[in-house]
Amino acid sequence: MSLVKLNGKRFPWNESLIDFFNRDTFIDDDFFNLEKSMPSMNVKEHDDDFEIELAAPGFDKKDFNITMKDDLLEVSAQKSKEETEKDEDYTRREFNYNSFTRTMQLPHSVDPKKEVKATYKNGILKLHLLKMEEAKEKPKKVIEVV
Repeated sequence: MSLVKLNGKRFPWNESLIDFFNRDTFIDDDFFNLEKSMPSMNVKEHDDDFEIELAAPGFDKKDFNITMKDDLLEVSAQKSKEETEKDEDYTRREFNYNSFTRTMQLPHSVDPKKEVKATYKNGILKLHLLKMEEAKEKPKKVIEVV
């Protein structure tokens, strides 16, 4: 299976000098760090299927949108919350918005005709994608020498 994760690093060697010239220190803040808003992902390949786990705490099952077209799997979630508290002397208003989208190219061994099972429990979204029969690993045939 070939999933490629780009982490924004361009050079494997000493990046401190290179980073110094490419960084705008005025807005060097966690608020602008997009990598932190992406959920971590694990991919496990079994004989019959692939299991993908995404760490997405704070969401509900209804917040997720999962689509598969051709050989692309897209997982997205969106959640917003608004809270207003009014008193005689003040009004306090807070809002929170959280979303992400992850798109990954699936190997050709995934069977697009079979159902993808998705479960969400304790902040972990698990997807099970079944393999095509031809792609499943066949047991080795042992040939006896006579």
